[in-house]
Amino acid sequence: MNILSRKQPLPMSRNSGMQGERKYAGLSRNVFFSGLVSFFMDVSSEMIYPLVPLFLANVLGVNKSMIGLIEGIAEATASLLKVFSGWLSDRIGRRKNLMLAGYAISTLSRPIIALAGAWQQVLAARLVDRLGKGIRTAPRDAIIAEATETTHLARAFSFHRSMDTMGAVIGPAIALLLLQHHNNSYTLVFWLSMIPGAIAVLIIAGCITEKKRSAAAAAQRPRLTLKHFDGKVKFFILIATIFALGNSSDAFLILRAEQVGIPTVMIPAVYLTFNLIYSLTAIPAGIAADRFGKERLILLGFVLFAGLYYGFARVSTSTGIWVLFGLYGVFMGLTEGIQKAFLATIIPPDFKATAFGVYASAVGLATLPASLIGGLLWDHVSPSATFYFGAATAALSALLFSAMIVSDKTSVHSSLR
Repeated sequence: MNILSRKQPLPMSRNSGMQGERKYAGLSRNVFFSGLVSFFMDVSSEMIYPLVPLFLANVLGVNKSMIGLIEGIAEATASLLKVFSGWLSDRIGRRKNLMLAGYAISTLSRPIIALAGAWQQVLAARLVDRLGKGIRTAPRDAIIAEATETTHLARAFSFHRSMDTMGAVIGPAIALLLLQHHNNSYTLVFWLSMIPGAIAVLIIAGCITEKKRSAAAAAQRPRLTLKHFDGKVKFFILIATIFALGNSSDAFLILRAEQVGIPTVMIPAVYLTFNLIYSLTAIPAGIAADRFGKERLILLGFVLFAGLYYGFARVSTSTGIWVLFGLYGVFMGLTEGIQKAFLATIIPPDFKATAFGVYASAVGLATLPASLIGGLLWDHVSPSATFYFGAATAALSALLFSAMIVSDKTSVHSSLR
């Protein structure tokens, strides 16, 4: 028996009741407002994120290995919580309150970094921020999946990623303007980032809705186990985890840009360009994935990433940095939302949040060794070594995913004989 064969299709009945609800820009209420929430939270987050590695390196004098460790610990903390948050959401039959708590906690991390005078305080701020992300991610993804017809999953998740990333365009733009007009004041940017975060929390409270689970569904609340998922789900999560081991923190991309010659004040502009292209690419990529197949887009993304990281290893000009960041935005548009949409098609319907949590936790936990390896390679081998390693793991992921696709098609053909 092929371990990658799919046990059951995703039924349509769970979404059929949503066909008559009011649409917003052609999307269900929860998908639209979840996207709006992510837009404002990413404005808040991305006002800060591109400045954190520069703040640590240039103001606090922290070395690259420590920067990688800080980012890795923060992301791993979030990842540990994602699986439990997803399981808890399925267990209690509630999504909205966990989503609300997660966004509120992240917003409350902003004063910590605004007052930071040592790397330990920056780490604390990043931990609190990622704590909020860990709590909200799986319930939010389940809300989106449950509000969307199966045939439009890639479009819904790509819309969410597009809105999320459009916020990541506005955030660095605001940071850039503030830095230029207020003498590179990191602290002012950190304080003002609370405002869009608070708006996101208010939208959740007033606009996101959820239906109570039926008594029959409540009777089957899941235990925290992987036995609900077949070999295909587990193998895909393994591939995503291997890829994540080489996908070190974007902080290293920012540090690479500065090393090649991008002025500090222009770093938010480079990051803005990346996020703008990411945002503009996400929705067309989602539509293409629904039409031509999610697997093709995911495989293309793995191959593109391998080429990109090879480029970051070799780049020596400012122009090259701008081009690579633009292509990195294309990569993100091709993969981020579509991987979740693909996962939603192969998981049992009663365990959506649990599956999203397991996926996010596995990928996120890999960011700790990924960022630590990236920092150690940078400090003790060369900056290029960090990116050569990422290119190699992406190439391996592409090969494994190709094998999964071939194996799945072989299994389907065998069953039809």
